[in-house]
Amino acid sequence: MKQMGWGFKNIDVICFTHYHADHISGLPGLLLTIGNSDRREPVVLMGPPGLARVYDGLKTICPELPFDVIIDEIEPWDNMEVGIFNISACRLNHKIPCYGYRIDVKRAGKFNVEKAKALNIPMKLWSILQKQESVEYEGKIYTSDMVLGDERKGLRVSYITDSRPVDGIPNFIQGSDLFICEGMYGEENKLQKAKEYKHMLYSEAGMLASRGNVKEMWLTHFSPSMPFPQEFIGNARKYFRNTHVGTDRKNVTLLFED
Repeated sequence: MKQMGWGFKNIDVICFTHYHADHISGLPGLLLTIGNSDRREPVVLMGPPGLARVYDGLKTICPELPFDVIIDEIEPWDNMEVGIFNISACRLNHKIPCYGYRIDVKRAGKFNVEKAKALNIPMKLWSILQKQESVEYEGKIYTSDMVLGDERKGLRVSYITDSRPVDGIPNFIQGSDLFICEGMYGEENKLQKAKEYKHMLYSEAGMLASRGNVKEMWLTHFSPSMPFPQEFIGNARKYFRNTHVGTDRKNVTLLFED
């Protein structure tokens, strides 16, 4: 993040898939870095049940933070509103409880002048109702749906890692603009190992992306025994063409459709 020039002060929520060391042991250092960015607002830690116990142990090496830490142990299919983001979780199939996440940025409909005029909405309220859900004026409540058209397509990013394929994943990731998925093993002959350690093959990730009608998939979480992840990319592209290997600092800017 530092190499990308991204700051730490604006981190509001950290979502944990599960509590294996490679997914949470870096938390104390991250929280201290956020503290050094002069943040004073609370930071929410979100994840499966057990997070409070895990954090209670980790915080012994980051005992003094300039902000409060809020622990939110969530259940599968919970939905959390964080600013403009809606965060959803689904249960995966790993050796310990593990969640996948989906982040949606909703987009309101366009302002409809004819609709506002037909409903006699005072003109001074038009701009207000484009920014907030409702406003009270002269004893009457006006709502945003009185001046806006149908909700437009927003943005969706899904993140699935440390799991065998699960039937509910394609529906959960449906229509994602970006799908980040584990690809522990690129080789097809590693299926038995993938089943044993509760991970996926490239090809299995490709099938999920295809069934989920996503726009693009990035593979990640590669086995140490696979030093050249790009070598097996064809095994995923056989099922989903727009597949790419995730690398450090790989990033993309997602834009709303016109």
